[in-house]
Amino acid sequence: MKSQAIKAAEPLVEELKKDSIDDALIVFCTIESNDEQDTDSLILQVADEISKTASNVGTTNILVYPYAHLSDDLGPPSLAIPLLIQLTKNLASRRLNVKRSPFGYYKSFKLECKGHPMAELSKSISVEKPKSKPKPIETKFKVFSPDGKLSDPEEYLNYQDHEFKSLIEKEVFKKALHGGEPKYLEYCKKFGIEWEPYSDVGHMRFGPQGTLLFELISEHAWSQAKSTGIPLFKVRGTNMFDLSIESVKQHAELFGDRLYEIDLDQKRFVMRYAACHQQFAMVKDWTLSYKQLPFGTFELADSYRLEQSGELLLCFRVRKLHMPDLHIYCRDTDEAKTVSHKVHEKIYDEIRALDREYVSIYNTTQKFFENNKDYFMELVKVERKPILINFVPEGVFYWVLNVEYTIIDELDRPREIATFQIDVGNAERFNISYTDHDGQKKHPVIIHTAIIGTVERYMFTIFDCATKAEKLGKKPQLPLWLSPTQIRIIPVTSEQLTDANRIADELEKMSRVDIDDREETLQKRVRDAEVNWIPYIMVIGKKELGTKKYPVRIRNEKKTNDFTVDELLTELSEKNKGYPFTSMTLSRLLTTRPGYR
Repeated sequence: MKSQAIKAAEPLVEELKKDSIDDALIVFCTIESNDEQDTDSLILQVADEISKTASNVGTTNILVYPYAHLSDDLGPPSLAIPLLIQLTKNLASRRLNVKRSPFGYYKSFKLECKGHPMAELSKSISVEKPKSKPKPIETKFKVFSPDGKLSDPEEYLNYQDHEFKSLIEKEVFKKALHGGEPKYLEYCKKFGIEWEPYSDVGHMRFGPQGTLLFELISEHAWSQAKSTGIPLFKVRGTNMFDLSIESVKQHAELFGDRLYEIDLDQKRFVMRYAACHQQFAMVKDWTLSYKQLPFGTFELADSYRLEQSGELLLCFRVRKLHMPDLHIYCRDTDEAKTVSHKVHEKIYDEIRALDREYVSIYNTTQKFFENNKDYFMELVKVERKPILINFVPEGVFYWVLNVEYTIIDELDRPREIATFQIDVGNAERFNISYTDHDGQKKHPVIIHTAIIGTVERYMFTIFDCATKAEKLGKKPQLPLWLSPTQIRIIPVTSEQLTDANRIADELEKMSRVDIDDREETLQKRVRDAEVNWIPYIMVIGKKELGTKKYPVRIRNEKKTNDFTVDELLTELSEKNKGYPFTSMTLSRLLTTRPGYR
């Protein structure tokens, strides 16, 4: 034995350190990444082949020798070591004299080979993966109305609320989605939000204006999480997790088949698809008391999902997304119900602030619904309309309730945005516990939520709102707090440019302001500001400088109002109240920006 070759080498026992064997069949073998499928059958086949070959060459002495150089698709040590041990035991049970070289070490050896016809032989043995797909989980849909009635979805096919009807047609009766390219894609391009052609498909990039939207939405997500009134801890971690860790593997299997996986250093990793792994791996190491519950952990987590390339949609269905993931740890299910009601109200406050409504899908078990009907009634009161309940089998999922908050987009297609779950399985899976008042260790119930959805899906919602507004004859626009430029100053001539910069200095105290200093007509510059969705357009000429009252055109209003600088700041402050603010991500003067002349 020379030295350890890999960090995950197996522990050395005395008989593995140094040994010799004569007249033996040496089995140089490699475990590959796909050998985890039906390992019992695999080991049986390999042992049969080795036994047969040993008999043919006339020996009962076997040396199992791990030899990584036989393949470039190595399985991780967590797979290889148990399989090699299992192989050795199987061969020994056949009354063969078996020895095994340790896994994961640099070793020196001397080998003499007989001139036998079968002295050098290679085989590749694998078990075919099953071709049949798992049987789909059978579920049952019902509609639950605010009056407490549970009905069949068929009764709502002619329902007066078109959006709820659309949800039922798609989710229950699998009506095909409408085709066509959504209008909002034009808006994304306007603000520098697009696919990154130098990456894998499904990855986005953000220009200066898109970056500002991204940063503001991210800060807003944290602000809304804090506004629940629950003690929160903001954390940060990695995005790659080891699938040889049982809790990570189990959680990944529950997630499904949209996993980004990476093979590295003889290990298999999964790129996180939410912040669950990181937050749970961290919280399991915390010493917790019942007195500290409920509390939450929050991370804006870059997450990865291997979506089908044909289903990718900018901002909505992407392969890299940013999840403002909040997990709230509760003593038990009763406390989780109370806390989740606060989360539910907050989710609805957010969508109604955009003058939109969700139509919701509640995935739950029949037992949980029947035992907690009053709780469901409280949730539906917030909704103010029926919900679609999808009853799932008992014991299949780690949650007892999973709510999907869905908008109906401009093309009449349901689009899930926000979510929350009541998780009763992962605390035990990840060994998260707290000490109860009686001194007993207990596993908390965990609420998963993204109050505004992912950053990208919130952008999608914002742009979809603009599309719907335009269809109603209004001017499309962003909410004021998200507008990259909130005020554009247009000096009538270059003589007012110095004063325009002075006024911009004052307005920048609590707004984002730029100046159109181009040598274009006043009419063209006003029109360009309208095209670029500028909420406030201020024109400055000699007359205005004398009165210190400036004509300001407000988007979607048919008149021009006169404001002093202080009056305009007061209006902006009032309209932006409760939302985050950040400075410009573009230079002030339009003539200094790429693309402007």
